[in-house]
Amino acid sequence: MPRLPFLIAGALVLAAAALHFGLTPSAAESARVIPPPTQDDSAAPETSATIVLAGGCFWGVQGVYQHVQGVTSAVSGYAGGAKETASYDKVTSGRTGHAEAVRIVYDPRKVTLGQLLQIYFSAAHDPTQLNRQGPDVGTQYRSTIFPTTERQATLAKAYILQLDQAKAFPAKIVTTIEPAQTFYPAEAYHQDYMTLHPRQPYIVMHDLPKVESLKRLFPTSWRADPVLVSKTGM
Repeated sequence: MPRLPFLIAGALVLAAAALHFGLTPSAAESARVIPPPTQDDSAAPETSATIVLAGGCFWGVQGVYQHVQGVTSAVSGYAGGAKETASYDKVTSGRTGHAEAVRIVYDPRKVTLGQLLQIYFSAAHDPTQLNRQGPDVGTQYRSTIFPTTERQATLAKAYILQLDQAKAFPAKIVTTIEPAQTFYPAEAYHQDYMTLHPRQPYIVMHDLPKVESLKRLFPTSWRADPVLVSKTGM
């Protein structure tokens, strides 16, 4: 998202426009039904695994995965650039190489990587938008998977190919896969943002509908009580 003062002003304009044209927040953000991956990891004996996903403003991506069964932690942050530039003021320039991202820790016995990726492509963001997501523009808002293992990278590549071949979207998926990148947690005021500010206009227009889409399209994955950074730590 843009810097906060501009973000709030812009979101107020969007909200007013939506009301003027009779749109609801759910109409402003719509998810897409897509097939599950044909290649996936079955229930594994490990109790914990980690993947980092970027799909626009991290407020919304974090908010979605905090409501997914089997996710034990979802932290907003930055990935793709250097430690020295991993701060909000620098990342918003679009010149750091970082993307706003979310580090997701999950229990593979309860949720598979394939299920997490299906939610990512279907409800969490639009993977056909290049270096942007909704009103947010720049490489820091790119659609990117930061795998933490070679197996994750292989499965992600296979799923993207599957979705493109099935023409699951009206345009080609532009999601990149960037392995071996360090994740840096974002500032404390960005954590749990959706839960703490549910009436903020940007959240209402762009992020809460994603959570509603998760609940509607993936009812068996839905958890009502979000797993919050304030409880899990960073």
